[in-house]
Amino acid sequence: MTTHSDDPTGSTTVEYAAEQPARLEWAKHAPEVYKAMIRLDTAARQGLDHKLYELVKIRASQINHCAFCIDMHTKDALASGESVERIVQLSAWDESRHFYTAKELAALELTEAVTVLTDGFVPDAVYENAAKHFGEAELSQLIAAITVINAWNRFGVTCRMTPGHYQPGQYK
Repeated sequence: MTTHSDDPTGSTTVEYAAEQPARLEWAKHAPEVYKAMIRLDTAARQGLDHKLYELVKIRASQINHCAFCIDMHTKDALASGESVERIVQLSAWDESRHFYTAKELAALELTEAVTVLTDGFVPDAVYENAAKHFGEAELSQLIAAITVINAWNRFGVTCRMTPGHYQPGQYK
């Protein structure tokens, strides 16, 4: 158990569940794959607004239940000036549309469609809406960014990477 006190006098202590170690340090054992993923991630973010990029990464990670990536990209978004309110509302973006621009909404809708391919293919209406808000080059970068975060999520979830220790910008 981990203990934590929110009270500076230490009179109130809360016990948290023990932190579980990662199943596998995959990057240590497959360093060339890790380096290739870093290069792919760097290439995918080119030309995209940084706040939009982080919102997309957080939303895909929420869908995929990747706690490590949610932790990382929430911290990076906050460090880049994103508001707590918009991050908190992200899991229910469709019900809180007024927090986001039309372009961000199109990106979030596309993120969900690309991330949840088990529901079928990306619907034409979702793609067409994204194409209205993004030029072909930027849309290509957005699709690449969505694809890359989904790949990172698969590593994080499969290896049960431990959230909570990331510092903003740590892997840049």
